[in-house]
Amino acid sequence: MARRVLIVEDDHNIADLLRLYLEKDNYEVTIAADGLKGMEKFREGHPDLVLLDVMLPGMDGWAVCRSIRAEAKTPIIMLTAKSETEDKVFGLKQGADDYITKPFEMKEVLARIEAVLRRSGMEPEKNSRRLSFDKLIIDMDAFELTVADKKVPIPPKEMELLFHLASAPNRVYTRNQLLDEVWGFDYFGDTRTVDVHIKRLREKLEGVSDQWELKTVWSVGYKFEVKA
Repeated sequence: MARRVLIVEDDHNIADLLRLYLEKDNYEVTIAADGLKGMEKFREGHPDLVLLDVMLPGMDGWAVCRSIRAEAKTPIIMLTAKSETEDKVFGLKQGADDYITKPFEMKEVLARIEAVLRRSGMEPEKNSRRLSFDKLIIDMDAFELTVADKKVPIPPKEMELLFHLASAPNRVYTRNQLLDEVWGFDYFGDTRTVDVHIKRLREKLEGVSDQWELKTVWSVGYKFEVKA
């Protein structure tokens, strides 16, 4: 299953950039633009790691860090424009696990996330290309789809689309996002391509299990819904 990262950052450009790179690296991402909303999202989603900006409206990052640490051992990486040693030491004393100074390189952020998760015993299974759900196995390494214990023939793009959706359960993707992320940014087809592939996947999957569903979110797009 994809690791869940909560980004608490009031700069929308930075938050969107982090989301883009993290989702491409198979993380499930939630964003909050202020400290109070960050705590709300933290309690709702129980993320595996928090990327936390220091300068936030309402409730600053230090207060959020302390509040999270009072409730859980979830790894926290602070994001800040301040580079002074005293600030870094202060952040670590508040309970942060690491500290990244802006501006940063995304390769550094991804490497630090992996390192912090590894230290906390929650290293992401980055090499895992096999997803398993009730009566469904999506194995990209063997390029095999197993439905109700039977191997089901499937074209490459359908397999890639299903794997992409199932890698982030319950996340809604627009058709344009799926075109960009599955077909590629240089693909010039229209969004009906996604609809056709979803229809074909449904023919293979519908009614197999009541624990998950390939679901249409009207006027938005699609998601692989896993039911509680």
